[in-house]
Amino acid sequence: MLPENQVVKLTAAQKAARKAIESTYSGVCTIIERRDVRDEKTKITRKNEEVPVVENQPCKLSFEKLNAVVQTDTAAKQTQGTKLFIAPEIKVKPGSKIIVEQNGVTTEYSASGVPAVYLSHAEIMLELFEGWA
Repeated sequence: MLPENQVVKLTAAQKAARKAIESTYSGVCTIIERRDVRDEKTKITRKNEEVPVVENQPCKLSFEKLNAVVQTDTAAKQTQGTKLFIAPEIKVKPGSKIIVEQNGVTTEYSASGVPAVYLSHAEIMLELFEGWA
């Protein structure tokens, strides 16, 4: 993984690897954070407004079936892991809302942890968005 705030010069092979990964991106996403927003006209600060910080960013969702089975009160259900692949320079804070449109389907997720950032891409584990924490 890349150290944070480090400028890295990519080799030709690394640039080719990034281009290859990005050629698989079939979706776009919008990343939303909750922030306090000050209206400059009224000077009133609105708390916890949803603010898009990135829009129409190319990305790819990857799904994997996890072997773990979760037992609920009524039945056992199999879990699925959802991972977002995105450009490494895009900063996604844990807990951000991520709206992904891929293959004609739009789904809201939340970033469940700190992204794994590599030279060619970043990987972010996602959970279905159920509301702001």
